[in-house]
Amino acid sequence: MNHDDKQAALDPQLFRRVMGRFATGVTVITTEGEGGVRGMTANAFMSGSLSPMLCLISVAKKAKLHDALIATGHFGVSMLAQDQEAISKHFAGQGAADPDILFEHLASVPVLAHAVAAVAAVTEARHECGDHTLFIGRVVGLRDNERQPLVYSGGRYATLHMKPGAPVDPSIDFWELEPQ
Repeated sequence: MNHDDKQAALDPQLFRRVMGRFATGVTVITTEGEGGVRGMTANAFMSGSLSPMLCLISVAKKAKLHDALIATGHFGVSMLAQDQEAISKHFAGQGAADPDILFEHLASVPVLAHAVAAVAAVTEARHECGDHTLFIGRVVGLRDNERQPLVYSGGRYATLHMKPGAPVDPSIDFWELEPQ
């Protein structure tokens, strides 16, 4: 690797573009404290463990929601449906008008009422991760309504289209501990 390749590999803008190539679902992270329900759009969410059931979110330390998550000790993750782009933009601080937002409580944790799916979690641990904090949550509630998810890739919203006639392969299990 020459010097120019090394510099390009460490460029923050290139890092953002490369990480943006990974298509993700769009979520709204919520919590509720003395000031009511607060939320933010995020795509840094993942499952952590099946036993015990854990999930992770990554939140910028400068985000308004960061300190609220520490104070409340719980969070909801609402996975947005493909017709909820306006809600995503609202919670990202980019919405011109307030979309119709309805919250419900799942195991006493606020989530969006009409999301594709929702997870309620109690914070089990926090880990510093540069300019972000990783919040590890023990899952205390789940909801699924099988709507089509909103997808985000390369800085743009997208919709997911399943390949026609392609049956679900029951032999594929991303939760397996060892390869088959």
